[in-house]
Amino acid sequence: MTVAAIYLVIAFGLGGLAMAVRLPPLVGFLAAGFVINALDVGDVPQLELVADLGVTLLLFAIGLKLDVRILFRREVWLATSAHMVVSVAVGTGVLWLATVAGMSMLSGQSLTTIALLAFAMSFSSTVFVVKVLEERGESHALYGRVAIGILVMQDIVAVVFLTLTSGKLPSIWSLGLVLLWPLTRILRRIWSGLGHGEMQSLFGIVMALVPGYVLFSELGLKGDLGALIIGILLASHPASSELSRSLFHVKELLLVGFFVSIGLSGLPDLPSLGIALLMVLLLPLKSMLYLGLFTMLKLRYRTSVLAGLSLMNYSEFGLIVVSVGVASDLLAPSWLVEMSIAVALSFVVSSLVNGRGHLMVEKIAARLPAQNEHELHPEERPGDASDAEVVVIGMGRVGFAAYERLTDHYRLRVVGVDYDGPRIERLANRGYRVIEGDATDLDFWNQLRRSQSVRIAVLAMPRHGANVTALACLRESGFSGTVAAVARYDDEVQWAREHGVDIAFNVYAGAGLELADQVGNATPEFIGDHIDSETDEPRMPDNTG
Repeated sequence: MTVAAIYLVIAFGLGGLAMAVRLPPLVGFLAAGFVINALDVGDVPQLELVADLGVTLLLFAIGLKLDVRILFRREVWLATSAHMVVSVAVGTGVLWLATVAGMSMLSGQSLTTIALLAFAMSFSSTVFVVKVLEERGESHALYGRVAIGILVMQDIVAVVFLTLTSGKLPSIWSLGLVLLWPLTRILRRIWSGLGHGEMQSLFGIVMALVPGYVLFSELGLKGDLGALIIGILLASHPASSELSRSLFHVKELLLVGFFVSIGLSGLPDLPSLGIALLMVLLLPLKSMLYLGLFTMLKLRYRTSVLAGLSLMNYSEFGLIVVSVGVASDLLAPSWLVEMSIAVALSFVVSSLVNGRGHLMVEKIAARLPAQNEHELHPEERPGDASDAEVVVIGMGRVGFAAYERLTDHYRLRVVGVDYDGPRIERLANRGYRVIEGDATDLDFWNQLRRSQSVRIAVLAMPRHGANVTALACLRESGFSGTVAAVARYDDEVQWAREHGVDIAFNVYAGAGLELADQVGNATPEFIGDHIDSETDEPRMPDNTG
C-alpha cells in the first residue's frame, strides 16, 4: 500500500505540474513513470491490471459511439492501407540510412529487423488520440470520425499480425462469435430495465470485460478488440451515449495507470535516447503523409491537418510488435526501452502540437493552395444559413431545446449547426433546419452563405473548450451580433462574460428555473396566493402566529 501511495503522489504531483505549465496532465503521468523507475520505488503488480482495464473501457466506449459505416469510406480504409505501406517503406529507408551512417543501436541489423521496426512505428495510439478528441469534444467531428476509423482499422491489422506471428490460429470456437449479434439483442432489453444509476455503469463494465475482453482472449483473439466489438453491437441502444458518459471518469482514472506504465519499461541511456529522438524526427513525415492522402481524397486542408496532427504519434501497439521481435530473436531486449521512450516522447510532442488550438491549424491551411469547393467531399462543402436570424451551435439536448423555444415561442428564424452526421439526418427528417459543419472551423464561418442575416449566435456545445474556440472563430470572421453561451460551471460562466459573451448561462441553473416555471404554470392558483396583487412581488411570510 505504501508503494502504491508513492505512485499516486508522484503521478498527481507531475500531472498537476504539467497543468501548471499548460500541458495535458498525461505528459506528467508519462514523466511520473520514468521518475518512479529512476527512484526504484518498487513494483505495483496491480498497475498492469489497472492499465488494461482503462484501455478496455476506452475501446468499449469507442464502440458505443462508432458508426461502422465510417470504416467503409475511402478516406478511412484507403488512407489506412496506403499510409501503412508508404510509412513502412519510408521508415525502413530512413532507419537503413541510419545503419549505413554507423548508428550503434542499428548496426548489424538485418533489413527484416529494420522493416519490423518501421512497421511498429506505422501505428498511432488509440488511447492517446481518443483522449485528445474527447478533451476537445470533437470525436464526432468529421476529422475525429476519420481518425477514429483509421485507428479501428489499425487495430484490425494488429489482430491479423498477432495471429500470424503467434503461429496459432484462433480457436475453432471463435466462429461462434456470430451468436453475439442475437445475444446483444437480449442484453439491450436487460439494459433498458436497469435505470440510470450504478447498475447501468456496472452493466457497461461487465459487457466490456466478460463477453468482450475475456471471451475474445479465451478464443485466441485480441481482448481489446472484443471490447470494441461489444460496444459496437450495443451502440444502437438509446442510452449508449449516457453509458459512455457515465464510464468517462472511471476510464480516465484507470488510464492514468496506462500512461505511468509506459515510463516503467526502462530507463534510457545516450544511445537509446538517440534512436528515440530519430524516431520522433520522423513524426512530421507521418503527419504530412496523412495530410497528402486526405487531400487527395477530397477532404479540406483544415480537416486533413487536424486529422494528421491527431495521428502524429506512436502507438503502445509498437511495444507489442517489438516484444514479438524480441521473442523471435529478431531484436535485442533493449529495443523495448527504445520503443517505450519513442512512444512517450511522441505523446509529449503530439500534446504540444495538438494543444496549440484550431486557429493555428487555420493559419497552416491558409498557406496551402485554394481548393475547388465543388470537388470537395459533400460534408466539406460550405453551408447555407439562408435567411436565418439565429444560429444555434450544437444540436444536443440543450441546443435542441433552445432551437424549439426560439422558433415556437419567439417566432425567430433559426438554423442549427452540428457536426454529428447521423444526428443531423434524424433532425432533418423531422423538419428541422440544420447545417452539417464544424463551428470551431474559422473557414466554416467565412464560407457560410448569406450569414449576414444572422444577428444572434447561441453556443450550446457541451464542451467549454469547443465553445471557446467557436467564439474565437466567430469574432475572427467578423461577426458582431449577440453571442449567448451555456456552461456547466460557474468559472466557465465567468470566463465567458469576461471575454465578451453577452449572455452566459449555467445550464444547471437554467434547469432549476425551467422547473420553477413549470410548477408555476401547473399551479397558478397556489402561486397567486403568494403574490401581492398590487406590487406583483412575492408576499413576505407571516411569522407572527
